[in-house]
Amino acid sequence: MVMADFRLEIFRLIAINTISLILALVANVALLLNMARRLSFAIAQPITIVGWFISSILLIALVFAASFGLELPGEDRALTQAFYYAVIAAGLYFIIAALMCVTVYGAYKGHYPQEFKLTMSQRTLMLQTISFMVYMLLGSLIFYKIEGWQYLDAVYFVNYTLLTVGIGSYAPQTHAGRSFLFPYAIGGIVILGLVVGSIRSLVLERGKKKMGSRMVEKKRVHLIKKMQKKGQHQKLTPICSDEQADELGMTERERRKFEFELMRQIQDQASTRQKWNALFISGSAWMVLWLVGAVVFWKAEHQQKWSYFGALYFAYTSLLTIGYGDYKNFSNSGKPAFVFWSLLAVPTLTIVISNMGDTVVKGIRDLTDYLGEFTILPGESPTRQRAKVLLKSATSKFGKDQGKDDMMDQPPGMLGEKEGPDQDGPNRETLVTDRVAGEFEKVELEEATEAEKRGDQVAKDTHEYHYQLIREFRNVLKHLGETPPRRYTYEEWAWFLKLMGENEDNPSSHRKAPIQPRSEKHGQPDMQQGTTDDSEQGKRQWSWIGNRSPLMGEQRVEEAARRGEEEEGG
Repeated sequence: MVMADFRLEIFRLIAINTISLILALVANVALLLNMARRLSFAIAQPITIVGWFISSILLIALVFAASFGLELPGEDRALTQAFYYAVIAAGLYFIIAALMCVTVYGAYKGHYPQEFKLTMSQRTLMLQTISFMVYMLLGSLIFYKIEGWQYLDAVYFVNYTLLTVGIGSYAPQTHAGRSFLFPYAIGGIVILGLVVGSIRSLVLERGKKKMGSRMVEKKRVHLIKKMQKKGQHQKLTPICSDEQADELGMTERERRKFEFELMRQIQDQASTRQKWNALFISGSAWMVLWLVGAVVFWKAEHQQKWSYFGALYFAYTSLLTIGYGDYKNFSNSGKPAFVFWSLLAVPTLTIVISNMGDTVVKGIRDLTDYLGEFTILPGESPTRQRAKVLLKSATSKFGKDQGKDDMMDQPPGMLGEKEGPDQDGPNRETLVTDRVAGEFEKVELEEATEAEKRGDQVAKDTHEYHYQLIREFRNVLKHLGETPPRRYTYEEWAWFLKLMGENEDNPSSHRKAPIQPRSEKHGQPDMQQGTTDDSEQGKRQWSWIGNRSPLMGEQRVEEAARRGEEEEGG
């Protein structure tokens, strides 16, 4: 009778678990259809949120029933790995559903668009992640059949194999299993590398742009306030008379170049700070995963009598994918915890290492180069000259001339690197555009020649002007293949502006840099539009160090690129 009641309870639990799984699948499918624009936001979001919430509640009820409400026959019993996977799934369902509620509320208030418009990079990451999980689960099924393991033990084995940890708790014992491992492992590692690369390029690079924009704006505002306190705000005010020029000791063009170089220095400092902040954030995440993971493993493997230091050692060697194998997970709680933890921790480590390459590793490399310059591997420049360059780079401050060479290697964007450009070569679209522009250039030159023969000076000047514009356009096209992109000097910017009808010597289109940009909807600052008024000629006044500066234009470029990706993906 007791066994019959027990079987009935088990049947009920399995039925509830099946309902929970079906609801979770329906919620996921609704979300995917919404992202693929096959299902409207108003229909998909309620299905997704309600499905995940109900699925989470059912799993939580199952967990409590299995832990406290189920009377099992016999004395020797233990909770299986499936139980702990259910705990993890219930937590994830609830958290994601709660975050989706925040998204729906934000969309209702107008803070977010009421539809998901995935870019190509976002779709790529989603497809790669799904492919990796399917690859991992199917591989586990094959090892389960070949090696005769429990399926969840096979999942545990495949996890630490593809993440290259190699703990050694399980290993193929048959020729079939070992033969299958050869292609399976290399394929999984390649897919994992693609996923990690996509995560870094999508999450970190986009976050880097946004964080960089905020840092540049904060430093810009801080510098303007600092110069005002020191009484140097005249250098940020257009020079409209000879008296002002004599009093300040510089012409309007020199003052504009001073502004330009100030903005470049702001960008350089913001770039350096952003890189260290990124390292701090990723390093902190890695540290939290290490310490918290050690606590989980310490508690999960209490039957092996692990100390916290031992668990800390195990988590550290696993995070670094060393995997000595002297500590192994044997408990049913430790294996699911390791699978979930490692899928977060190992990619986090790769991001930390990548961020170290921009900061710590670069500093060590530069230090090594400097030591080599002054010791066993001197360069071609004299020692005194190298010492001056080193001293100048270490003591450079706002307002001092950085030198022309520092201005030549990157584009008019928010942030960038210091290395010189590497020419990767223009792509096909650039070559086609350059060829078409070359044809227009020839036509304009021929038209200018014909106008000169006719004695039409106005037509001749117009065609020569068009010819000059096309020629500069072709020159800029050639720079698109440089990595990192070209960073134009002040003189180049002034020439481009002159071709567009603005003269850096004329203060009519110049203004004092505003401290705060104009606020747009939802209280967000409009980084491209300052609180400026149009002049009588219809020209908008701006400052190189203002929020409408062309050097602040990367946000606009990023938005255009994002919209282009969305249109291409749609």
